[in-house]
Amino acid sequence: MKQIQSRLRQTARQLLSEGKVDLLIGYRQGSLPLKTTPCFVSQEEEAVGLVWNSFCTNNLAVYLPGLFRPDPRSRKREEKKVGIVVKGCDCRSVVGHLKEDQVPREDLVIIGVPCQGMIDEKKIVAKLEGKEIIKAKEQDGQILVVDEKGQEIRLAKGNFLRDSCQVCQHPVPPLYDILIEGETARQALSDEYAEVKELEERSIDQRWEFFQREMSKCIRCYACRNACPLCYCPECFAEQSQPRWVGTTDDPSDIMAFHLGRIFHTAGRCVDCGACEAACPMGIELRKLTRKLIKDVEELFGYETGVSVEEPPPLATYKLDDDDEFIK
Repeated sequence: MKQIQSRLRQTARQLLSEGKVDLLIGYRQGSLPLKTTPCFVSQEEEAVGLVWNSFCTNNLAVYLPGLFRPDPRSRKREEKKVGIVVKGCDCRSVVGHLKEDQVPREDLVIIGVPCQGMIDEKKIVAKLEGKEIIKAKEQDGQILVVDEKGQEIRLAKGNFLRDSCQVCQHPVPPLYDILIEGETARQALSDEYAEVKELEERSIDQRWEFFQREMSKCIRCYACRNACPLCYCPECFAEQSQPRWVGTTDDPSDIMAFHLGRIFHTAGRCVDCGACEAACPMGIELRKLTRKLIKDVEELFGYETGVSVEEPPPLATYKLDDDDEFIK
C-alpha cells in the first residue's frame, strides 16, 4: 500500500506540474480512525497529502458530473482538465458517465489502482461491541485497532471487507490513462450472486415481506441517492413538483415508490460499488435489490455495466430478438 501511495503522489505532482490536469480528485487521511475523505488537489505541493489504503471506500466518480455541468446562466461549461483516482468499481462508474455524456473523455485523466478490497468500518465497529476506536492502521494483511483503554486489537483484513468487494469481478480498472501498479488485485468469490439467488428462491409473499421490512427502516434521508455516482440529476424525480411523481412524506407507499424508482433507474447502470448501502444510516439491504437487477440485465441482455465504453447500454437500445416474455 505504501508503494502505491508513493507512486500515486508522484504521479499527481507530475500531472499538476506539467499542467496536464487542473484538478485531481483523490483521498486524504480522515479525521477519524478507519476513514479517509475525498479531496480535491489543485496545487502540486498538495499532492503529498494524498493517501491510498484499505479505507479509501468512497466512489469518487460521484463528483464528476457536477464538475463538468454547464453554468445554468451562461449554459457554458468551464474548460478544465480533471484527474481522478479510481478503483475497479469507481472506474466502471466513470465509464457510465462517459456513455451518458456527463463527462468529456478528452478532459479526463483516469488514474487506476488495482484494488485488494476495502474495509467495512461497520463490521469492525460491530466486532468491537461498543469499544471506542482511538487509532487504526493497516499492516501485513491486518487491521491494528487501539481502543480507549490503549489495548491493541489485531483483526484479519479479509474478515472485514465490504460485501461488494468480496464479489467484485473487476478489481483492476477496465479503463485508465495511468495504472499505479504495486500489489496484486484481490480475487473475487466464485458465486457472486449467492445472496440474490437465495432471495429469488423465496416465495412471492416472502419477498414482499422482505421488501416491506427493509423499506420500513427508511427515514427518507436520501443518503443512498446522494452517494450513488449514477444519481446525478440536478433535480431528482422524487422532489419534482411539476409534475409530482412521488410524494415526499414518510408514508410507506411514498417510501416504496421512491426506492423502486431509484433502484430501477440503476438497471444496466449500477456497478455494485456499495456506496448506497454504506451510506444508509438505517442498515437497509439495498444491494440485494440492486444486485437482483444487475443479475437480470446480465441474463436478459448479456450486458455487464461499465466494462466497455463502446458497448451501448441495454435500456438505450432495441434488438428484434430482445426477450419479450415479460409482456405476457
